[in-house]
Amino acid sequence: MKFEGTKSYIATEDLKVAVNAAITLERPIIVKGEPGTGKTMLAHEVANALGSKIITWHIKSTTKAQQGLYEYDAVSRLRDSQLGDKKINDISNYISKGKLWEAFESSGRPILLIDEIDKADIEFPNDLLLELDKMEFFVYETGETIKAKDRPIVIITSNNEKELPDAFLRRCFFHYIKFPDVETMKQIVQVHFPDLKKDLIREAFKIFYDIRDVPGIKKKPSTSELIDWLKLLMTDDVDAKTLKEKDPNKLIPPLHGALLKNEQDVHLFERLAFISRRENDNSE
Repeated sequence: MKFEGTKSYIATEDLKVAVNAAITLERPIIVKGEPGTGKTMLAHEVANALGSKIITWHIKSTTKAQQGLYEYDAVSRLRDSQLGDKKINDISNYISKGKLWEAFESSGRPILLIDEIDKADIEFPNDLLLELDKMEFFVYETGETIKAKDRPIVIITSNNEKELPDAFLRRCFFHYIKFPDVETMKQIVQVHFPDLKKDLIREAFKIFYDIRDVPGIKKKPSTSELIDWLKLLMTDDVDAKTLKEKDPNKLIPPLHGALLKNEQDVHLFERLAFISRRENDNSE
């Protein structure tokens, strides 16, 4: 099994090497990078490329590792026993399978995506060490051991909100998705908008990368936000000439709400526009 990218997902050479190394080593791969750089999408595209089933476990701040294995509903069983329900004789009626159990039961090396693992409690990764290493776990209520039929390909994403434990990192392959350079970004945009005019791309890219380079910006616009902005520019028929205008009153780009996502950054650009207008007035 080898990942070579897909028509809808531009994977850099180092990303392809990392994914294939993790597959060969049969270790989970931890993928970090700025939000919007395609970490979650990577798992779906690997599944498409390899023809594998994808099982997604979205992590929240309240998610516990045990939920990925199974959950036992003791309260429902107690209630049913009080009502004389016969299904209490089979304890499996009260066990809900988690995403790891589902992945372990699947055949043909499914893709297990553990999405945004850094949202969970700091102990969450450690609580999964044995299960991800041995690809098995024990169900105490039934006395059975669940083993993976075919070792799943585990892709774990992180937005770096908190550090992951060393013991967990040691068992994983690591890759950081660098923010795309201009040439890679052009390929990504080409996938989404094959008919987009080159002059519009050129001016849009200049604004986009200039915004990312502004000192003090709190939330740099991401790849997905660039795609949204380009879609809006096309819908509103904003041309390259409009983007290229050097009017200091229009320093903030049109439809900037797709790129600037908090009031601090909007105020920053409003201040820069004010400074630009004042300098322009003083020069006249």
